[in-house]
Amino acid sequence: RTATMTQPIHIAALYCFAPFADPAAVRDALHGLCVEHGIKGTLLIAHEGINGTVAGDEAAIAALLDHVRDLPGCADLAVRRSTAAAPPFHRLKVRVKREIVTMGVPVDAAAEAGTHVDPAQWNALIADPDTIVIDTRNDYEVRIGSFAGAIDPSTRSFAEFPDWFRANRDTLLAGQVAPKVAMFCTGGIRCEKATAFLKGEGIEDVFHLKGGILNYLETVAPAESRWEGECFVFDERVAVGHGLAAGSHELCRGCRMPVSAQDRASPLYEEGVSCPACHGTRNEAQRAGYAERHRQERLAEA
Repeated sequence: RTATMTQPIHIAALYCFAPFADPAAVRDALHGLCVEHGIKGTLLIAHEGINGTVAGDEAAIAALLDHVRDLPGCADLAVRRSTAAAPPFHRLKVRVKREIVTMGVPVDAAAEAGTHVDPAQWNALIADPDTIVIDTRNDYEVRIGSFAGAIDPSTRSFAEFPDWFRANRDTLLAGQVAPKVAMFCTGGIRCEKATAFLKGEGIEDVFHLKGGILNYLETVAPAESRWEGECFVFDERVAVGHGLAAGSHELCRGCRMPVSAQDRASPLYEEGVSCPACHGTRNEAQRAGYAERHRQERLAEA
């Protein structure tokens, strides 16, 4: 079953830290359900839970969410819902992984995560001068938007976060005996896992934004918002703003990085091929390959 031209595509970004004894069995059941209902996107399953973003028609997404909530420990599944006029995904991937979001350090996020903070209370928390606010996302995500005053670890992947924190712990805490740390990410999964890591490092007063930036942008009025810029999303929308409205960024098909209007005005930008960030790192043969891929994609769309 697929959405028609007159119906919006329903998108669900979901995750849950839960103990799965047999991730492969969970994967097989989910894959079959997604194929049956024409769902596209990515779902990752591990012993620690489930994570992913999928799209389909309204009934299909409802069936999938009902199935996931029936899994052990997933009754309180975190879900962000949105819609799009065009399919944000072109294929389905349901995979078993070592972690549903790769940190590389064993933590029990289901049992040890920090305190959820609703968007309505988030502004007050991060405005407190005694709160250390950390953006747990990747450097290219932070570049296009973040909360005012948040610390940017400049990590290229979430797996670098533990080493970054340990290397900068003394500077971050600045001698505080009982520090208060607030963290955030796109949908909540990385910052939730990061809170469990910090608690394992001996920091008890740790908070994370419930539902992540997407929940904040959807529920907090722009006039009251402390968010600046746009929020990168891992699908064809590329970035969103307040109310989850489509942002101004597009995706470089050469390096998969977000490109702004200013980037697209650069002579180093070629649609489907390169952007100012990657042009100098690709040779002519690579760029020619990207150009041919882009041409084939345009033909397929037509």
